[in-house]
Amino acid sequence: MASAIASNRCSICEKNAAMCNCVGCQAFFCIKHFNEHRQQLSLQYDQDVIEPCDRLVEQINQAQNSNDTSFEHFVTIDQWEASTMDIVKRTANRAREQLTRLLDDEKELLRKQFDRLTQEIRRQREEDEFAEEDITRFRTKINKLQQALQQSAQPNNINVIASQLGQVDWNHLIYVEKQPEKILPRSTCIDFNAQWIKDGLTVAGGNGRGEKLNQLNAPQGICVDNDDQSVYITDWCNHRIVRWKPNQTAGQIVAGGNGAGSGPNQLNNPLDVILDHERNNFIICDSGNKRIVRWPCRDAHSGQTIISNIDSRGLAIDDRGYLYVSDYTKNEVRRWQIGEVEGTLVAGGNGRGRALNQLNGPQGIFVDEDHSIYVSDMNNYRVMKWTDGAKEGTIVAGGQSKGDDLTQLSSPYGVVVDRLGTVYIVDCGCCRIVRWCNGSKAGSIVVGGNGCGDKINQLNYPTGFAFDRFGNIYVSDNGNNRIQKFNIYSNSC
Repeated sequence: MASAIASNRCSICEKNAAMCNCVGCQAFFCIKHFNEHRQQLSLQYDQDVIEPCDRLVEQINQAQNSNDTSFEHFVTIDQWEASTMDIVKRTANRAREQLTRLLDDEKELLRKQFDRLTQEIRRQREEDEFAEEDITRFRTKINKLQQALQQSAQPNNINVIASQLGQVDWNHLIYVEKQPEKILPRSTCIDFNAQWIKDGLTVAGGNGRGEKLNQLNAPQGICVDNDDQSVYITDWCNHRIVRWKPNQTAGQIVAGGNGAGSGPNQLNNPLDVILDHERNNFIICDSGNKRIVRWPCRDAHSGQTIISNIDSRGLAIDDRGYLYVSDYTKNEVRRWQIGEVEGTLVAGGNGRGRALNQLNGPQGIFVDEDHSIYVSDMNNYRVMKWTDGAKEGTIVAGGQSKGDDLTQLSSPYGVVVDRLGTVYIVDCGCCRIVRWCNGSKAGSIVVGGNGCGDKINQLNYPTGFAFDRFGNIYVSDNGNNRIQKFNIYSNSC
C-alpha cells in the first residue's frame, strides 16, 4: 500500500516529509495523515461493501426460506386446479414441487455466487489489501447480485404447461418446465469445483481420417442440441456439417457435403456452427468462402448467405437473436442484426496488437447474459472480456505470453463461460481444456493436458468444445479426427 518517497509533500499538511503513497488515489502522505487516510478508507469499505454485503445475505436467507405464492405461475396452477376434478389435485401438487425445485435451484446458484464474493471480500478486509477501485468493484458486484435476487422472485424462463380439458393424459395434465437457455447455447450452470472423468469416450468419428459417414476429417467447431443430445460438427476438410445422434456409429450430413465450392448447396472449410433453435436454422462460419451462411435445419439442400466478405473463425448468438462474428483479418468482433449490412463493432477494430483495445487473430467467441463478449485472442495467448459498449477489454485468462504454465495459454480456440462467470477454454497448443474461475490469476486443467496423443486421456490439437445440459464436455479432437465426450462426475452438479 505504501512506498518510500523522499521528496514529496503530504497532500494534507504539505510537509516535505511525505513517506507514503496510496496506490489507490495516488496521493502522498506523512505517516500521521497516511494512517488517518487508511482509517477513513476502512470506514468507507465497511459502509460501502461490508454493510451492503451483510444486508444482502439477510435478503438471500429470507428468499431461500420462502417462495412467493403470488408468483403468476403458482396462480395459474391454482386456477387450473379449481376448474378440474378432485382427482387432479395430486397432479397439481407434483407440479408445485417441480416449480419449487426450479426456483430453489436459481436461489442456490445465487447463494454460490454470493459465497464466492463474500470469501473474496472478507479475505481482502482481513489482509487489509484494498484500495478505492476495490470498493467500487465490490459495490458493483453486490448491486448486480441484488438485481439478480430480485429477478429470481419472478423468473422469466419458467413456463407452466397445462393441458386442455377434453383429451386427458393424467400424467401430463399440468407440469412445470424450465425453458432452454437462449443466451448460453453452449453452456450450462456448473459448480466451480466440478470434476470430469479424465478418460474420454469417442462419440463421433474415431475411424481414421476420411469422408465416409463414420469418419471425420479435421473437425473444428461443434454444438450440442440439448433436446436430444445430438452433436453437430463442422467437418472442416470434408466441407460439411454432420449430425451424430447419441450411440450412433455414423453421422448424417445436414449441410454441405457437395465438395468444396461457393454454390448455395456447398461449403468450403467451415469452422464453426451454432444451432438457432428460435428460428430453426444453423448458422455456419463458411471460412473458405469468407461468408456466414444460414441453413434451415430440416430437409434443406442449400443455404443463404447472410454476411459476406468476412474472415470469420467464431460465432455466437444472444437472447435477442443478434449474431456475433469474429473477423480474424480485421482483428475485431461485430454484432449483426437481421438485415444489417455493416454490423456494429463490439470488440477490437483498432488494428492488430496487444493493447487492451486491440486483438490479434480472434478465434472463438462467447456472449453472456449481460451481452458481454468473451474473445479467444489467439495470437496474444489470452482471452478478453468486452462488456457491452466498452471501448477496451479486460484479460480474464492468459496474457502471460505463450506457454504451458497454468498462468499461460498456447493458441486458445473455443471459449465458453458458465453462469458463475467461470471461463472454459480450448488451449489448442497444449492439447487441453482449462478452466479459469472468475478473477483467478491462473487456470486449472479440466481434461487433457497429458501431452498430445490419441489415448483416451489425451487430445491432439483440440479446437472446439461444448457442454450439454448435464455438464458433460464434448471436444472436437482435430488431430485425431474424433469427438470426445468427458462425463462430469455425478456429484459435481
